[in-house]
Amino acid sequence: MLFPFLLDCFLSWLHQYGSLAIFFWFALGIFALPIPEESLLLLLGYLMAKGKLAILSSLIAAYAGSCCGISGSYVLGIATGHYLSQTWGRYIGLTEKRYQLAHNWFERVGKWALVIGYFIPGVRHLTGYVAGGLRLPWRYFALFAYSGALLWVSLFIGAGYVFQAQRTQAGSVLHLFLKTHSHHSDVMGK
Repeated sequence: MLFPFLLDCFLSWLHQYGSLAIFFWFALGIFALPIPEESLLLLLGYLMAKGKLAILSSLIAAYAGSCCGISGSYVLGIATGHYLSQTWGRYIGLTEKRYQLAHNWFERVGKWALVIGYFIPGVRHLTGYVAGGLRLPWRYFALFAYSGALLWVSLFIGAGYVFQAQRTQAGSVLHLFLKTHSHHSDVMGK
């Protein structure tokens, strides 16, 4: 299984390099390496709540890494996207007219995919590339991609933070629920 190996590697890098490791893992993960970013964000929030990580520098590192990763995808899309669509597009039915329609759609509403895409594994790796390949203007790309990164990073780190802070209380509620449910089962079984 790949995840335990990645988790061990991430924790080792985190211990050795701190926020710099967070930055590089998220930059490479968003750029397209198979890294379970949501799990790592939850873990970061959990570690922050336990006082094991500095909150501000960890948040900034995850956000900046995400922004750099999607920016790299965007630049790669600009550099290769149109060329690939022109040379190989005919094999998948991508004509110049369809390319222009896709460009127009992306410029009107597709830029929202840069925000929503962060929340869909696999999609977040392609949105920057597609935006670059379709020549979405930088100002739109930056506004939507960086806002999406801020929302995504904050939400998942916040969830990990809240989970750790509330885990004792949640455990007590679950224990009480199970005890009560078990008691009702015994009564109903008799």
